[in-house]
Amino acid sequence: MGKMFEQIQEAHMDFINQQKMFFVATAGDDTSVNLSPKGMDSFRVIDAYKVVWLNLTGSGNETAAHLLENNRMTIMFCAFEGNPLILRLYGTAKALYKGDEKWNNYIKIFGNPIGARQIFEVAIQRVQTSCGFGVPLYQYDQQRTLLPQWAEKKGPDGINEYWEKKNMQTIDGKPTGMKT
Repeated sequence: MGKMFEQIQEAHMDFINQQKMFFVATAGDDTSVNLSPKGMDSFRVIDAYKVVWLNLTGSGNETAAHLLENNRMTIMFCAFEGNPLILRLYGTAKALYKGDEKWNNYIKIFGNPIGARQIFEVAIQRVQTSCGFGVPLYQYDQQRTLLPQWAEKKGPDGINEYWEKKNMQTIDGKPTGMKT
């Protein structure tokens, strides 16, 4: 059975730090629910009540748009190796952009990769664990290098052009609040 916690526990932090990927779910008031896989060493636990994750350039920008209407976010980690466990972080989030006061503090912990689009700061309201007995075992090979290679090839100007074409509006036609 699942267990609920009011904050991230030390054992949760250890589990999170071992994971190679996580999933993020958001929805606007009248939009499609968005569920996205994330990887590439883009997640950090700041403390028991706050996490941040780096959002790199992608084909859509649903999460940022959803937060403009509804700031709820769920983040899920699954153990694909070792002991089974599912860990969900429930909270409220905000998007930070280059030029925002907190951006420089957070981007340093991610190494400031080219194509860094937003950093999402999430205030944790609840943590839930469950068994994960039904999650299959997978053997981790490596992170893909295609996204950083693509971003390097495009360069900063090319990334900004891409954002203007692909990241200003969602699949539901909502503005994303994207800053270029």
